[in-house]
Amino acid sequence: MTALPAQTQKKLGLVIDLDICVGCHACAVNCKEWNTGGHSAPLPDNDPYGADASGVWFNRIHSFEVVPEDGGDSRMVHFPKSCLHCEDAPCVTVCPTGASYKREEDGIVLVNPDTCIGCKLCSWACPYGAREYDDDAGIMKKCTLCVDRIYNETLPADMRVPACVSTCPAGARSFGDFGDPDSDVSKLSAARGGYALMPEQNCKPVNRYLPPRPRKTVAEEAMGGAGLTPVADSSAGVMARWLDKILSL
Repeated sequence: MTALPAQTQKKLGLVIDLDICVGCHACAVNCKEWNTGGHSAPLPDNDPYGADASGVWFNRIHSFEVVPEDGGDSRMVHFPKSCLHCEDAPCVTVCPTGASYKREEDGIVLVNPDTCIGCKLCSWACPYGAREYDDDAGIMKKCTLCVDRIYNETLPADMRVPACVSTCPAGARSFGDFGDPDSDVSKLSAARGGYALMPEQNCKPVNRYLPPRPRKTVAEEAMGGAGLTPVADSSAGVMARWLDKILSL
C-alpha cells in the first residue's frame, strides 16, 4: 500500500459556488476538451449517442430540486463533482502499486498510467465517486487540476487555471492555494462558510463548496432587496443534509 507524503504546505484546489452555478455544463465540456489532448489523454466516449453511452469525464454536474425544510418554494441546485484532492486521500493509501499518489509540491492527487493495473481499488475507496475507469486503456483516470495547464508558462498568466475555471460563465469556480490563508480562495471560503464534503469520512478534501443562500421573501425583494439573505443566515447543517442526500443518490 502507498503512504501519503507529509502534509503539503501548498494545497491547490477549487471553490465552487452552488449559489450561482447555473448547471450549464460548460466546465465539464471544457475539461473534456482540454484533457482529451492533455496529461491523461485520451478520454474515450463509447456509443455517445446511443442508449448505453459511457465514457471518461473528470467533471460531472448533477442537478437537483431542493425543497426548503420550512415548506417554501423549491429551487434547483446544480452540484458539480470532481476529485477533491483530499489531504488524507484513501485512493492513494489503498493503491497496491503506488500508481495513485499525492504530489508533495502542491497536494494534487494524480495517477501514474505506467504503473496503474486497473484494479479499481481506488474507486471503491473514494467516498465521493470521483474516480473514472478508462475501459479502453484498462486504467484509472481522474481530475488533475489541469496540472499541464496551471504550470504552462507559454500561456498568459490569467489562463494558468484549470479549464473548468477558465470557462465558467457565471464565475462559480475559483482556483488557488488553500495552504495560504491570505489567498483569494481561502478568504472566499472563510467569508461564505465553505463546506468540506462529508467531513465524517476524515478525508480532509481540499476543495470547498459554498452553500446556496436562502432567498428573501417577495415582500423584502419588493422593498429593494438583492434577493438574497445575508451569509450568516446560511445553515451549515442544512448544507450538510442537502449534500449528503445528493451524494447518496
